[in-house]
Amino acid sequence: MRKNSIKNTRINGEVQKELSNIIRGGIKDPRIHPMTSVVAAEVTPDLKLCKVYISVLGDEKAQQETLAGLKSAEGYIRSQLARNVNLRNTPELIFIMDQSIEYGVRMSKLIDDVNKPIRDRKTEEEGETEDA
Repeated sequence: MRKNSIKNTRINGEVQKELSNIIRGGIKDPRIHPMTSVVAAEVTPDLKLCKVYISVLGDEKAQQETLAGLKSAEGYIRSQLARNVNLRNTPELIFIMDQSIEYGVRMSKLIDDVNKPIRDRKTEEEGETEDA
């Protein structure tokens, strides 16, 4: 697998930013959850295809409805992307659900749950040393 060129990396960033703006402000579909974010966009070097990784802060039903809403609005999103980003070809969009943010929040909570008894013990020990 070859590395992305500087041009391709720049295109990925610009497409990601524009898709985020379009999804946040341009689509009126009630199926799309308001807490939807574009995590990454990977445009192929020939500009024919774009994998869009999205994350939805919500339950499984909200994620599936958001994915369905985005797929149904793909034509509108592509036309807005073509208008806002000047590319030779407007890539076909493939929406992929990304669980990384949800996974990170869950791991952070688990780490906090493990560290809570340790912190409580330290505060108790500090309280005992102040009394002595």
